[in-house]
Amino acid sequence: MNGLSIRELCGLFCCPPCPSRIAAKLAFLPPEPTYALLPDPDPSTGAATAPGSVSGATQPSLGAPGLRSRVGTERAEFQYSQRELDLTDVFLTRSSRGNMVGCMYIRCAPNARFTVLFSHGNAVDLGQMSSFYIGLGTRINCNIFSYDYSGYGVSTGKPSEKNLYADIDAAWHALRSRYGISPENIILYGQSIGTVPTVDLASRFECAAVVLHSPLTSGMRVAFPDTKKTYCFDAFPNIEKVSKIPSPVLIIHGTEDEVIDFSHGLALFERCPKAVEPLWVEGAGHNDIELYSQYLERLRRFINQDLAAQHA
Repeated sequence: MNGLSIRELCGLFCCPPCPSRIAAKLAFLPPEPTYALLPDPDPSTGAATAPGSVSGATQPSLGAPGLRSRVGTERAEFQYSQRELDLTDVFLTRSSRGNMVGCMYIRCAPNARFTVLFSHGNAVDLGQMSSFYIGLGTRINCNIFSYDYSGYGVSTGKPSEKNLYADIDAAWHALRSRYGISPENIILYGQSIGTVPTVDLASRFECAAVVLHSPLTSGMRVAFPDTKKTYCFDAFPNIEKVSKIPSPVLIIHGTEDEVIDFSHGLALFERCPKAVEPLWVEGAGHNDIELYSQYLERLRRFINQDLAAQHA
C-alpha cells in the first residue's frame, strides 16, 4: 500500500496543475534580491574585469565586494574588512538553459585543500549567505564557492527543477575552469532544497565528498508524507539518485525538523552505499542545526579524518 487513497491518486494523475509544479511552487520562494552587481569602479586598471569582481572595490556591503546592498547597511550582519573584500570574487556565468547565474568565490583559507560548492536553502540569496560562508569556511579550513538559483539574487530566469540542475552545472564548470579546481578537491554541500541539485550533480560526477544538510527524499514525499514510491511525475527525486553517488556522503538532519521530516534523512542514509556516520542533531529543527556545537565538530572530522582515510 502506498499510503494514498484512490481519490488522492486520481486527483494527482488527472487534475492540473501537475504535482511537480505544485512541489516547485512549494519549494521555490526567492526573496527580494538583497544585493545588486556593481561594475569595477577603477577604470585605471585598463582591464575589462568581470562585473562584480573584487578589483577596485572600495566599500564593504551586505553580500560581497562588487555587490551593493539593496536593504541598507543597517541590515548587514557585520561590516566586512578589506581583507574579506579582497578574498571574494563575484561574477556571472551562463547556464546551458540560457540564464545568467550569479556566483561567489570566497578564499576563506588560501592554503586549503578543499573547496566547498555550496547550494543554499530556500528563501535566501548570496547577499544573505555570504557572512555565513566566511565564518564556515574559516572554521572548517575550506574555500567556499556558491551560486544563486535562477530567479534568485542577480540570477536571471525563473526557478524550476530543470533550471536548478542547469544552475549547479554552470557553477561546477565555472569553479573548475575559472579557478582550476579539480573534482577530487571539491566537496558538494547542499542544504534543504539545495540538496536537490547537489544529489543530481553528485550522481553524475565524482568529487571529493558530499554533504546533505536537512535533505528531502522527493517533492511528493514532502507534500504527502505517506508516499512510499516514486511516481513518474514526482519532483526532486533524491531518493532515486542518492544510490548512484560514488563519493563519500555525510548526511546531517535535525530530529525535530518541522519542514522536512527527520525520516527523509534516515531514508536517504539507508539508500546511500557510500554514506559515512551521519549526524542526527537531537532537538534541532530545519534552520538551527548550525547553532549546535556538534555541527562544526562533525564537519571537521568528516574533512580531516573520514576523507583523509578515503584518500590514504
